[in-house]
Amino acid sequence: MRYMILTFGSQEDYDGMAGKPSAKPGWTGQDFAALGEFMQTFNQQLAESGELVETRGLSAPVHTRRVQLRDGVPVVTDGPYAEAEEVLAGYWIVECDSFDRATEIAARLSECPGPDHVRTRAFADVRPIDEHQPDFEG
Repeated sequence: MRYMILTFGSQEDYDGMAGKPSAKPGWTGQDFAALGEFMQTFNQQLAESGELVETRGLSAPVHTRRVQLRDGVPVVTDGPYAEAEEVLAGYWIVECDSFDRATEIAARLSECPGPDHVRTRAFADVRPIDEHQPDFEG
């Protein structure tokens, strides 16, 4: 069965990674190197086990566009979402034997290095992918 592992961040997190001033310390070159090394190893191990289907990181929320129907008309607004503290930052789709195994994989993300203020707020969601195809015939 396939599962989606979702990770989250905030515009402030993306700003910190880009070296923009914020109330929290920015990322250092060592932070990025450790993150990159962890992710490369994490993804390689998933690929070698045959469990990795796909993974992607997403651009900063400021590059988001939201399309919402208002009075019957699609309205486009630019990000970031002022009301949202956390937004989707990236995902993995894994194919494995059980929900517990997908949860074990997601739990390994807690080992990802980074500044303490980022690590202490980090979390991942694990959701089964509904692969049931509705029967529209008959």
